[in-house]
Amino acid sequence: MIRNLPIESFIQLDTSIPIVDVRTPAEFEKGHIVGAFNNPLFTNEERVQVGTTYKQQGREQAILLGFDLTGSKWSGFIKQALELSPQKKIALHCWRGGMRSGAMAWALNLYGFEVYLLEGGYKQYRRWVMDQFNVARNILILGGMTGSGKTQVLHRLKDRGEQVIDLEDLAQHQGSSYGTMNKLIQPSQEQFENELAACLYATDPEHHTWIEDESITIGKRFIPKGLWEQMRAATIFNIKVPLESRIEFLVEEYGSLDKDFLIECTNRIWKRLGPEQTKNTLLAINEGRMADFIRQVLVYYDKTYRTGLSKRIAENVQELDCDGNNPSENAELLLNSLSKYLARPLFTE
Repeated sequence: MIRNLPIESFIQLDTSIPIVDVRTPAEFEKGHIVGAFNNPLFTNEERVQVGTTYKQQGREQAILLGFDLTGSKWSGFIKQALELSPQKKIALHCWRGGMRSGAMAWALNLYGFEVYLLEGGYKQYRRWVMDQFNVARNILILGGMTGSGKTQVLHRLKDRGEQVIDLEDLAQHQGSSYGTMNKLIQPSQEQFENELAACLYATDPEHHTWIEDESITIGKRFIPKGLWEQMRAATIFNIKVPLESRIEFLVEEYGSLDKDFLIECTNRIWKRLGPEQTKNTLLAINEGRMADFIRQVLVYYDKTYRTGLSKRIAENVQELDCDGNNPSENAELLLNSLSKYLARPLFTE
């Protein structure tokens, strides 16, 4: 049986039913439905051949070439599908919900699979993704200067049952010039959006959701406009952690990284640091004085953060003084502050 489903129904399929993307590996790598498996009908090169034939000789010749290219592969496709779904239930899509997914659905159905086919294919899924960023949400922003341990506080909030979106985890970048940590590899912009949309969809838009304060770019990835505008208009709870606690935190996080990596990252922001401060920062890195290195770059990052905070509506900024960098204590402080904030009178005489 083959059932064609609109995107809303397709997204809500039982998680035990695997989603199979039959597009090429290159298409899949650029962006795919979160949790999907790639079982490509054509290789990257074969798809180019079929596309060229379609343009030059027409649809029928392209279909014949497609069957020529896949003729010996069909048993393999079915075996791969069985590995993913021994119960013979599978969800399929290609780019537009056309010939590639249609052919795969036909073969699997013939073998006895129950097939769910996404109407409009991955193209329709991408429309759904972009729509998620325009859904009105009750967003709260967790702010604080670099080294305040905001990500760790977010995790503690999640442990307490709060809705949380970790943008840095989704973008695989910690936000600063040093944000790749010399090991993180960012997803494509398209996949970042897909992952973010899935996380947002899993939250209740009526209930508040915590998001860390970020610039519009996280490394080379952009926060989608609709969400970004909501983040800028949201109330921000700005935790104020003492400078020495932040330095200690950052030394532990960045101090063991490769010196050449730290030097390369520092050189990328030399115009913003200034020549003298860049010189002192590089010297501190080379001499292994990690606390001094952190102290130097924080001059720039703290100034940048204060500038960004000053551009917010003053009534939307809630300041919280923290004794140190204990994420559990600071999460508790946040929740207490939130309770008082929600209980405040909306109008005063």
